[in-house]
Amino acid sequence: MPGPAPGKEQRIDQWLFFSRLVKSRTLAHALVERGKVRINRIRVDKASHAVKPGDVLTLSMGPRVRIIEVRAIAERRGPATEAQLLFVEIESGVPAADAGQGGAPVRAAGAAAAPRPPHGVRERGTGRPTKRDRRAIDELKRRF
Repeated sequence: MPGPAPGKEQRIDQWLFFSRLVKSRTLAHALVERGKVRINRIRVDKASHAVKPGDVLTLSMGPRVRIIEVRAIAERRGPATEAQLLFVEIESGVPAADAGQGGAPVRAAGAAAAPRPPHGVRERGTGRPTKRDRRAIDELKRRF
């Protein structure tokens, strides 16, 4: 069973796929082409760009920014245990809007949290009520 191969170079889209950071090589290619990947702080827009051990990748994946150091190159997309040996997560979960602020949202000293909606009112786009939600709504209707 071939493991990680040190000292080589590999295409960035192939490495992202082999490291299981994206589900398919097509998605990795699209991520790079849209300019969502940086190698050593330099934006990469070609999926054929080479990555090697020691490079630091900055990935903007949805609302999060992941900073990863490449540790090794793989010859195939293996199991998750092998994929974990390919990189080290330096920073994860930093919201994209707050990436320049060190990752922590800044709030004024006296600012309160956003108010919650009253009971029985669901936020738009949260989906259908669960059975538990429906029972709570029925109980509110019965009371009033």
